[in-house]
Order: sequence, then structure tokens, then C-alpha cells
Amino acid sequence: MPLRAKVASSVSRTAAALSRAAGRGDGSVIGGWIGLKIDPDLLAHLAAGRAIALISGTNGKTTTTRLAAAAVGVLGKVATNSFGANMPTGHTSALAKAGSTPYAVLEVDEHYLAQVLEATEPHVVALLNLSRDQLDRAKEVAMMAQLWRAALVRHQDVRVVANADDPMVVWAATPPPNHDHRINPPQVTWFSAGQRWHEDSWVCPECGSTIQRSGEQWWCTGCPLRRPDPQWTVEDDGVLDPTGAWHKVSLQLPGKVNVGNAATALAVAAEFGVRPVDAVSRLSSVTSVAGRYAQVEKDGRLVRLLLAKNPASWLEAFDMADLAPTLLSINARDPDGLDTSWLFDVDFAPLRGRQVLITGDRAYDLAVRLDVNDVPFQHIRSFNEAIRAVPPGRLEVIANYTAFQDIRAELDRVN
Repeated sequence: MPLRAKVASSVSRTAAALSRAAGRGDGSVIGGWIGLKIDPDLLAHLAAGRAIALISGTNGKTTTTRLAAAAVGVLGKVATNSFGANMPTGHTSALAKAGSTPYAVLEVDEHYLAQVLEATEPHVVALLNLSRDQLDRAKEVAMMAQLWRAALVRHQDVRVVANADDPMVVWAATPPPNHDHRINPPQVTWFSAGQRWHEDSWVCPECGSTIQRSGEQWWCTGCPLRRPDPQWTVEDDGVLDPTGAWHKVSLQLPGKVNVGNAATALAVAAEFGVRPVDAVSRLSSVTSVAGRYAQVEKDGRLVRLLLAKNPASWLEAFDMADLAPTLLSINARDPDGLDTSWLFDVDFAPLRGRQVLITGDRAYDLAVRLDVNDVPFQHIRSFNEAIRAVPPGRLEVIANYTAFQDIRAELDRVN
């Protein structure tokens, strides 16, 4: 690296370490922020010489990144932003901290994918899904798909691993029908992990016609856009690879959605030449992801933390949660998005029949939504009050981003 980049990288590592030592966080943002101030091209310098995978989407990218890093680890050391800092500052900090590694697997905020593609020149990009999230400050789903599509056309050599079940992702990963003949279509490997949330993909992003569905299949009623045949699929508690071989997936993470994340991780690792049979056993080493799915014992209660930040992820959280007392916590701070009207897109009926407690800055908004769904609840003021309000045994906690971090901090920032 140039001398300026070396200095910036060293300062980045030092700043991150000081932040951790001072208890101000894990240093995954501040180090990169300072490094990029010293050398705006630091991310590109740190990425040079590494084979890189980028993982992006609205939901599941942190978990999929952790699983993919474990799978690619078959080949050697892997740099990764394991705490979920998924903007260029986080990528810079992660690569600076890791030092020289042959591989990197980086989670990327969907809004920053084009910028990070430009800086890192990755070997492969995985596109998971697109759904509404933080609409008071983020783009509509169709606009996000358009940005992805334009970015991939500019990077025709990158390999793409994409979700065949999401019409928005399929359209984004498919080149425009009348694109410049000098631009080669991207090399796409399709995976099918299932898609339970359909509410953001009933209208074709190509022509505006209705999307029809039948079982796993979907198609546009007005143009040729339709579900491609996936090479990787989830079947029962395992994954079918492109050869037709089935691999049992044994995870320490809950929910069928994480078997789908594992399928994506195996598909990404395969782009680096990792055989599924060699990678699949490594996936069980992932026990929690930046506190998500962590289980902590507190005062005789076994607390499990589940992050849910938008309607699609709340639907999956209900699938993961056991039939046990459940604490729901909702904030509406800047990282969450200030608009909580999305709560009315979530069906809370699966919570009927269990003890439900609510807390957070916007607990009253949640109270109205639960009342509409005929779900009895108890409002409590703090996490510790929730612990006292439930009997010994399991307590499920489902919270959006800052509420999740508040509770995680009360549990000493469990990872």
C-alpha cells in the first residue's frame, strides 16, 4: 500500500482498539471513519489483493455473512465485519483490523452496494431480498432494485448469487432487455431459500403488471419476467447443491429462515471453489451473530434475543420464537426509522396464547397494534421489570434495532 494508506490503516486499528478499551463500542465504525478521513481511498487499498464476497439485502445479511465467512474459512483466513457495521466505514475498519488475509466476506447495506462494489472489485455478490425498511429515510423497494441493477451492469465481471424467489432481486440481477450489446450479462447462480413475505413484490418492476404466484413459482402477467430455476435449494433440513447432492445442515441458529441463509452461504463459498461437503460442517460453529439468537441466563430466566426491524423480519421472528413468555420492544430512533406505521403490516396473531409484555419508546404504538389483533399484553417499563414479571424458564425477546441494542447492553453486550 502507499505510505498514506499504511498510516491511515494503522491509525484506524489504533482508534478502534481505544474505542473498545474505553467501553465506547466495538470500534467497528470509528476506526474506519478516521482511516477514511486520512485516506479517502483506504477501502480500495485494503481490498486490493483479496478475493472478496459482498452480501447485501434487506433481511438476513448479517447472519448470512457470518455463515459465509465460516464456509469460506475452509480455504484460509477470512476478514469480515462480524458485528454488522455494514457501511464503508465498517468495511474499512474490518479489513484494517484483519491485516493481510486472502479472503474477505463483507455485509453491505443495500444502499451502499454500488459504492462498495466500485471500491472493492469483489469476486462475488450475493443478493438476498428486498423489502420495505425505514421508509422515512430509505428508498422504495423498486428504486433500490433499480440501483442494484445499474451497479451490476457497470460491473459485468462480478459473479452474482441471487434469490430466485424474490421478483425484485431477480429483476435486479437480470440485465436490461435492451442493454448495450458490449456489456455481458452477469454470471448468476440462483438459490431458493423460500420467501414468506410477498407484500413488496406483487407488481412487476419491469412493466408494472401483476405478479402471479402458484406454489414456489411466480411470473409476471405482462412480460417474460419469471422465477428462474435455482441451482441451490432448501429441502427439509438440508440443502440441494447444483449436482443434486443433498447436504444436511445442522445449525445452532433457530428457524427455517436460517437454513435458507445457510444455503446462500454454501452457494457463495462454492464461487471460491469450496465444496459443500467441506463447508457444511463449519456452519454449526456459528452460535449467535452480534447478539442475535444469543441465549443468556438471568435470574433464573433463559433469555433469547431476536432482532426484528421490519414486517418481513417480524414474520420470521415469530417462526423462530418458542411458545413461551415473550417481550416485544419497539423504538423509533434514527437507526430504526422514525415511522412506526409499518407495525400494521405485521400480523401479531401468532402471539396469542402466550404471556406478552411490551416496552420501548413506542410501546403505546405497539399496544394499539396488539389490541387490533386481539393479543393481550402487559406494559412494562424496563427489561429488568420484564424479568421479574415472568416465571423462571424461557423468555423470548423480539426487538427492533436500537431496542435490541439497549437490551443487549443490559446483558453486557452479549455477542
